[in-house]
Amino acid sequence: MNEELHFIIDSTEELMAAAITHLEKEFRNIRAGKASPAMLGSVTVDYYGTQTPLAQVANVSTMDAHTITVQPWEKKMLHEIEKAIMIANLGFNPMNNGDIVIINVPVLTEERRKELSKQAKAAAEYAKVSIRNDRREAMNEIKKGDASEDMKSNAEIDIQKLTDKFILEVDEHYKIKDQEIMKV
Repeated sequence: MNEELHFIIDSTEELMAAAITHLEKEFRNIRAGKASPAMLGSVTVDYYGTQTPLAQVANVSTMDAHTITVQPWEKKMLHEIEKAIMIANLGFNPMNNGDIVIINVPVLTEERRKELSKQAKAAAEYAKVSIRNDRREAMNEIKKGDASEDMKSNAEIDIQKLTDKFILEVDEHYKIKDQEIMKV
């Protein structure tokens, strides 16, 4: 197989792997029962006029299975951190005691579990769409190429095998996350 086709297949595989990585990141932001610092991974704080990830302005940790604590490195950031957590719309009600921000993570209700499962399903579907788009673009590139028809056909088969492999991986990730969410 010629270099151009190898390049198309390799770059498509990288793009599909990136879709899986993105899905894993999305799943880390969907909480499944117990408190985790990763739940606040998407929160950004206004730090002297610059939107900065929470982890870069404070120490985020868990006290127990239902409590997250955020200890800012500068006390004057307490209010900004509280505000950022509220703006992030994660369903948390932060409180501060003058030193740290405390977030009580409520126990998930059945309704909330179903909602989170739908959110996880949507993220999985988005990843599948991304993978299929990568396949479509690769197929178009292969058709444009100047390789023989047999080589093009073999490359298309390889791209389809990659697509099937990554779609299956998305389904497995979703199945595991859904079980984690629905476990009481």
